[in-house]
Amino acid sequence: MADLVQPVPGLTPSSDAAGQVVVRLRLIGQMEAWSLTSENVLPQGRKTRALLAVVALSAPRPALRGRLAELLWSRRPEEQARASLRQEIHRLLEALSPTGGDILTVTRDHLSLRPAAVWVDVDEVMRATVEQPASLSLLEGDLLEDLDGIDPNFDAWLAAERERVRDKARSVAEALLRTQVEPEAAIPVAQRLLSIDRAHEGAWRALMRAHAARGERGMAIQAYDRCRAVLADLLDAAPSVETQRLLAEIRGPASSRMRPRPPAPPPIEETDEPPPILEPKAVAPPARGGAHVGVLPLQLVGTSEDEVHLATGLAEEITTALARFRWMFVVSSTSLARFALESRDETAIRRTFGLDFLLDGTIQKERTRLRITLRLLDLRAGNQVVWARRFDRQAHDLLSLQDEVAAEVVAQIDPEILLIESKRIAARPPLDSTAYDLVLRALSLIGRLEREPFMQAGVYLSRAIELEPDYAASHAWYAYWQMFLVGQDWAADPRAVMEKAGQLAERAIVLDPLDARGLAIAGHVRAFLHHRLREAISLHERALSLNPNLAMAWNLSGVAYAYLGDWEEAERRVARYKKLSPLDPHAFFFDTGFIIVALLKRDYESAVVAGRAVTEMNPAFSAACKPYLAALGHAGRLQEASVVLRRLLAIEPDFTIERFLATTPVERPGDREHYAEGLRRAGVPENDKESAALLVAEVSHLAT
Repeated sequence: MADLVQPVPGLTPSSDAAGQVVVRLRLIGQMEAWSLTSENVLPQGRKTRALLAVVALSAPRPALRGRLAELLWSRRPEEQARASLRQEIHRLLEALSPTGGDILTVTRDHLSLRPAAVWVDVDEVMRATVEQPASLSLLEGDLLEDLDGIDPNFDAWLAAERERVRDKARSVAEALLRTQVEPEAAIPVAQRLLSIDRAHEGAWRALMRAHAARGERGMAIQAYDRCRAVLADLLDAAPSVETQRLLAEIRGPASSRMRPRPPAPPPIEETDEPPPILEPKAVAPPARGGAHVGVLPLQLVGTSEDEVHLATGLAEEITTALARFRWMFVVSSTSLARFALESRDETAIRRTFGLDFLLDGTIQKERTRLRITLRLLDLRAGNQVVWARRFDRQAHDLLSLQDEVAAEVVAQIDPEILLIESKRIAARPPLDSTAYDLVLRALSLIGRLEREPFMQAGVYLSRAIELEPDYAASHAWYAYWQMFLVGQDWAADPRAVMEKAGQLAERAIVLDPLDARGLAIAGHVRAFLHHRLREAISLHERALSLNPNLAMAWNLSGVAYAYLGDWEEAERRVARYKKLSPLDPHAFFFDTGFIIVALLKRDYESAVVAGRAVTEMNPAFSAACKPYLAALGHAGRLQEASVVLRRLLAIEPDFTIERFLATTPVERPGDREHYAEGLRRAGVPENDKESAALLVAEVSHLAT
């Protein structure tokens, strides 16, 4: 992790005495502190970390002891606060002792860091200029995002510091964007500005103009759709008239170029008759690239007026969480509020807002318990209920309740809606399919893992990219498809497929760096195919920062940690996936993570139980058979192992211990050998020669 706090490549060190720097301090994102020998010197306690952060951000001025005590212990008497401060100073000095230098100056009245001894990422951001903007790339995440809630005074100070850093970065990025003339240069600058301020309409318009200037009309329109979703999410507002006018300009000329020129009208004969009155023709709406979803404020059943705010608050929380899924278009719950107060007429709601799905429900209270019942209606299928869930919770912490329920709801209806959309598209004739339609057709085939339909899915995804080369989702899902192609041993040239998957995943991120699902898929490509586990984890973390309710990202990041050997973190993450989406439609793929973690932890019984469950859901998934088989080998269940081995070799006839060791992403030698030994005990042949002998013996056995 030490590489995460290195200065940006090409960034000139800010200190004239760069050689005196003994600690690199990262305050943006999760706090980190590393010595020059890559030793972690970050204090253990949150208060100690907060103390170090305040002193660092106060530089070059010293931080007064009285002020530090007020920030970190505002609820204690002064003497107790100062005593606690003395303890934390001692802990901080102890944590920094491995640096071998007196970098912290402590006096009776103040604390300060020795000048030029500490490199701080925030300092670099604050020094950014239009001429030297490289350090803006350090601003990936909130300032001290893991230190909220330490003390009310500290939280207020932290909010002000975050705004100060964002304001500085925003002003530099805005000035830099104004200097860009070429679209190739404007796009990354606009994206950088949006990473600082997601609701910056000027940056969204610059992105739209740049894509349009490059002939990427689809990307320009997609940028508008993302702008609209962000504004609805953060500000409950629609794009400005200027932004909508720009969208019309981008759509208009392109449409007129694509349409054949109509034939010249016949000459008008002179007549005394008045010209006929022509009825205006309806204009066809533009092709949609995702499901349109709305959330009604919930109905109160037998509850007091004290819970009225919960009905609207929960709807808004779910709406905000849904807006993080890039492929959905979400209508603000406040826009639907009048229907909640009147008739709750689903047909009128669909007609007014053009919705495909509507989430509705009720809240009941019994003493200190709340029962929240939710249902998802498919408005295009006669208001059919396609998903329903009941939540029973204690009512003592309503804010936490809203967070928990919203997280689980959106994590579960995301794959549910995706599955419904895929089935709907698959039922239509494939004529005139858009790139979005082709992606959905492919998704309906991939999970079946039947070879011919699976190969057809690859054709659909390739065609989607040809049709819309700037559509990020098609690149991400095509990379996903390539992973299965290698994993199932169906690739004629695995190396070429692995390289192609990496290129597709990287292109998906370039096309849409804010798509959490694309980042999660790219992370798994790095981990499973390329064995670059730390890069994979970095991508997964970014995905989760963009959408903390994406169950796929939690699961795949957990698998990456398992490959790395951090089983505790791996177990926590796959458990989080399961809590968010307990009945995921693609559970056969995701639940394989439980088998891997249990096997590497030497918990063979749990691995066997998980293996049975996963292979029952989809016996054709070879990646689940391997850890299941290894667990059976270690557990000595050879009869069951022989059945699983035959199933695995039917999918991958060339699978051997030698091939496993050459392709497994498991990093630690001890874990690799432990995995291989389980496969060996289960009867997997050691190499191709032994595999051929096993095949001859099997044929002879069948012949007799």
